[in-house]
Amino acid sequence: MIMRMSSLFVRTLRDDPADAEVPSHRLLVRAGYIRRAAPGIYSWLPLGLRVYRNVENIVREEMDAMGAQELQFPALLPREPYEATGRWTEYGAGIFRLKDRKGNDYLLGPTHEEMFTLVVKDLYSSYKDLPVWLYQIQTKYRDEARPRAGLIRGREFVMKDSYSFDVSDEGLDRSYEAHRKAYIKTFDRFGFDYVIVKATSGAMGGSKSEEFLAKSEIGEDTFVHCPNCDYAANVEAVQVRPPAAPVDSTAYDAIPPAHAEQTPGTPTIDTLVNHLNESFPREDRPWVAGDTLKNVLVVLKHADGTREPLAIGLPGDREVDQKRLEGMMEPTEIEPMDAAEFAKHPALVKGYIGPGALGEKNASGIRYVVDPRVVDGTRWVTGADIDGSHVIDLVAGRDFTPDGTIEAAEVRDGDPCPNCASGRLETARGIEMGHIFQLGRKYADALDLKVLDENGKLVTVTMGSYGIGVSRAVPVIAEGNHDEFGLCWPREVAPADVHLVVAGKDESLFAEAERIATELSAAGLDVLYDDRAGKVSPGVKFKDAELIGVPTIVAVGKGLVDGVVELKDRRSGDREDVPVADIVGKLISVVRG
Repeated sequence: MIMRMSSLFVRTLRDDPADAEVPSHRLLVRAGYIRRAAPGIYSWLPLGLRVYRNVENIVREEMDAMGAQELQFPALLPREPYEATGRWTEYGAGIFRLKDRKGNDYLLGPTHEEMFTLVVKDLYSSYKDLPVWLYQIQTKYRDEARPRAGLIRGREFVMKDSYSFDVSDEGLDRSYEAHRKAYIKTFDRFGFDYVIVKATSGAMGGSKSEEFLAKSEIGEDTFVHCPNCDYAANVEAVQVRPPAAPVDSTAYDAIPPAHAEQTPGTPTIDTLVNHLNESFPREDRPWVAGDTLKNVLVVLKHADGTREPLAIGLPGDREVDQKRLEGMMEPTEIEPMDAAEFAKHPALVKGYIGPGALGEKNASGIRYVVDPRVVDGTRWVTGADIDGSHVIDLVAGRDFTPDGTIEAAEVRDGDPCPNCASGRLETARGIEMGHIFQLGRKYADALDLKVLDENGKLVTVTMGSYGIGVSRAVPVIAEGNHDEFGLCWPREVAPADVHLVVAGKDESLFAEAERIATELSAAGLDVLYDDRAGKVSPGVKFKDAELIGVPTIVAVGKGLVDGVVELKDRRSGDREDVPVADIVGKLISVVRG
């Protein structure tokens, strides 16, 4: 196929779009791949659609190769299945809801677990029908509050979602592993650096869960890895290794009793630590923020509209990580406790809140959960529930008992590895590109998906869920494959195999370029041919070639009088002169390896 720049529906831009925040967004717009239609919604132009189709084909080839079967559900979905699973309400403001002319409720599909479950229920009834692996590549819709970064976080996007259906948990393990291997092959072909990390399943439910993250400084996901072992996890899934209890309950008497002290003007951790070191110095070392127990108050907004206050206790040198907290509580929404809510609990004293006022059996009746580091026997300085006063030597397990624990504190570089004894965690950022997890029987139970087993007994089917962000892959690949001049596409996803440029005005140059383009097309290669004449200078053409990013660029120019054309590798920058008689064979060899 030959695409001629003189007639191709493309306009390159020299300036960055005003709303572009990240390199992929800037370059995809400037190079004529996409155009903004509305916040979080983009149109694919011809070059962009070719890259997208190449990504989609890679996904489809690997899914087909593993034995999955493709189908497609509608994007417009009825309310009833989502009502049955509770997600019509749980999604809250995150989905697009609408009514038809008869007043019936519909939604634009954010995900399709219910539909997959129901179609298997409709058609299969025996263990002999299973396992079965089904997938679709479908447009999804989510009402993102803050769409950003172009195609990376939008309101309309395309996903590949697949589901496995098995009779047993052992079968689910096999299905999960088969998908995992297929995902590795898929992401290896995409051509960007990625990592597989332990993850949470969030609102989807389920147990075993892993994410495929493209390593990127612009990523919204923070993950950790241990250089001492193979541990890697999204911060939302990190489980803190609780410290060993300093003492057991029989030795509590040896610890000084808790005592309240006047600490005026110390509503923050920093002011408290300074005051402790001035007025109550320790003999062994100075007081530090990690010796204090900070209590943070939030409000949980449940799907049924109820609001529940929650107190989180954590070491004073840590902050609550909002994403970790949301991951623990999903799909419940979380917001800070405001002044009006605070006023409803007179037992709380702002800046001096301690465990004494918290917990279901205490004055406020607010549920109180603590960081895993707050183990029995640990000693803390915390609020005394009196203005200007703190308690020193308050011992967990002796002086207070929380209602439970929660993984909500920030994870930092240097934290102990949860997996090995000596490793220290390192943090990095990434973009979620794929997620695989074992759903188990959550949706099968909700929608009554059962089959007869080999003994003729009805059993509930167990499911796995596996997603890839297909449209998101385009900007993510661009993030990992660009330079100061423009895009540098990996060959498997590039919009063309060769970018052919005529660098001059002589008719003989255009005639030779036309011959090369025709022979390459006849050999099955896709050619982007810059045949623009007139006022378009060679400099403009070369800048466009670098911006567009086809991996192989051929310039037919002044070297033709000596019987050569220039061949340039866009990714490495290497150039060489090739005899014009040999260029077609050379290009076929380069493209096909």
